[in-house]
Amino acid sequence: MNPHTVLSIADLERAARRRLPSSIYGYVSGASEDRASLAANRRAYGQWYFVPRPLVDVSVRSQDVHLFGVRYGAPLGISPMGACALCWFDGDRALARAAREANVPFVLSAASTTPLEHVLAVNPDTWYQAYLPARGEVVNPLLERLKAAGIRVLVITVDVPLASTRENELRNGFSLPLHLSPRLIAGGLARPRWLFNTFARTLLRQGIPHFENFTAERGGPIVREVGGDHRAGRAAMTWEHIRHIRDNWPGILVVKGILHPDDARRAHSIGADGIFVSNHGGRQLDGSIAPLEALPAIAQAMASTGMTIILDGGVRRGTDALKALSLGAHAAFCGRPVLYGLAAGGYELAAKALAVLKREVDINLALLGCPGVHGLNPGFLRRI
Repeated sequence: MNPHTVLSIADLERAARRRLPSSIYGYVSGASEDRASLAANRRAYGQWYFVPRPLVDVSVRSQDVHLFGVRYGAPLGISPMGACALCWFDGDRALARAAREANVPFVLSAASTTPLEHVLAVNPDTWYQAYLPARGEVVNPLLERLKAAGIRVLVITVDVPLASTRENELRNGFSLPLHLSPRLIAGGLARPRWLFNTFARTLLRQGIPHFENFTAERGGPIVREVGGDHRAGRAAMTWEHIRHIRDNWPGILVVKGILHPDDARRAHSIGADGIFVSNHGGRQLDGSIAPLEALPAIAQAMASTGMTIILDGGVRRGTDALKALSLGAHAAFCGRPVLYGLAAGGYELAAKALAVLKREVDINLALLGCPGVHGLNPGFLRRI
């Protein structure tokens, strides 16, 4: 796909759907149960309308934001996403490179298949997202590995005590770890470009991918030959375990999966530096409140604390990011838009996804009558 023909994230989504096997596209685009949370995430943006302010000098505009002491070139970031290598060869490093070139944060998922040390070689500012069990014998060695690697920002996902039911994945014969079902195999054969350029290329050059970053040790392969559930032990996780991690982690600590003001207060009280207001992209509890709906109350609760608030969920346009920032977020991260770009054309189109969003932020700042993202506030919005 020619990057010059890409005008929106929707163009990349269509291209990804054409290139990926149906089972893998369903994994990327899908959600849990009835997909109600996924739909709510998008619907929430449509309930807020801009109130533009004309005759403001917007000849010079700034998207710069500071997160955890680093200046970034846009109020955007790449959310953690697992098994990116299923979408493109060496997908984790391609996303890290795209984020570095765009000067936005990139969060590497624990469910990734490239050792985090190799990803840091591409993008030294990579953040790491953890799925942690309530077991110190697992957590403590992982923290030591992260310190040794030079990870600066640790993001702990707290909304996955158990695996949700994703019926579309089950119907498509998809699971993680992968089980080579007849439907999965047939879907791969129906997409020869993916089969040769992603699947076969990965096997020939890197062998069967492994889950490299769940713990301090290398995990099993992404196929089902090795048993065990990488989610095991999370159901017992409590705030006391997060406090233990805070006491033993010298870097930036961010809690991902917050939707209630009281939980935001709890995160602040134990010393977290930031939170992700997120419902896991609609992939966990179906029917949960959309992050944008939860954001105003959380922002109000955190107004005097200095807590960094990142919104994650449903961002498909630059205007979505502007609405999130107007309602109190310091940045808006996205996953699927960049993963669609990766699936459609690797690093080049992942970078294009970020470029599209950055361009939309810039243009719509001018149209809104706000020369910089730091000037955004609730006065630019009305709820209808």
